[in-house]
Amino acid sequence: MTSYTRILGLDLGAKRIGLALSDALGLTAQGLTVLQRRGGERDLDQVVELAGKHEVQEIVLGLPRHLDGRLGDAAVEVLAWAEALRERLGIPVHTWDERLTTLQAERVLIQADVSRRKRRLVIDKLAAVLILQAFLDARREAALNSCSEPLPSH
Repeated sequence: MTSYTRILGLDLGAKRIGLALSDALGLTAQGLTVLQRRGGERDLDQVVELAGKHEVQEIVLGLPRHLDGRLGDAAVEVLAWAEALRERLGIPVHTWDERLTTLQAERVLIQADVSRRKRRLVIDKLAAVLILQAFLDARREAALNSCSEPLPSH
C-alpha cells in the first residue's frame, strides 16, 4: 500500500515567504506561491491556512546557516516558526540546511534570462522549491539505503 503525503517547503525571507509543495508521492517539489510578509501572527496564519487547504502532512523550513555550519542570524526566527507550526498544526515540522539556495535560485533565473524585476518576485518561491527538493531527495536516498540489502539470487 502506497502512502501519500503532501509536504510544504518554506523559505522565510525578511520581506517574503516562498512556498513549495510536493507531489502526493513525495518525489518532486513545485513552486506554490510567494506571500508578502505582513508581520507576526498574520504571516503564520497565512501559512497555516495554505497548509490546511493543500492537506499538508509535513512542513520543511529552510534553516539559515553560515558556510562553516553555524546557525545564521535568522535561524532563531525559523526555529520559533517551526515550533509554532508544530503547535498549531500538530504535524511534523523539519528544518533543512538552506545554505546557498537563494544564490542557486538566482543563478537558475539568470541562466533562464529572467529579468531582474521578475527574479525578485519569484526567487523566494524557487528557493523554497530547492529546499523542499533537497529534503525529498535526501529522504528518498535514506529509504533506498535502508532497503539496500542484497536480493536473494535464484
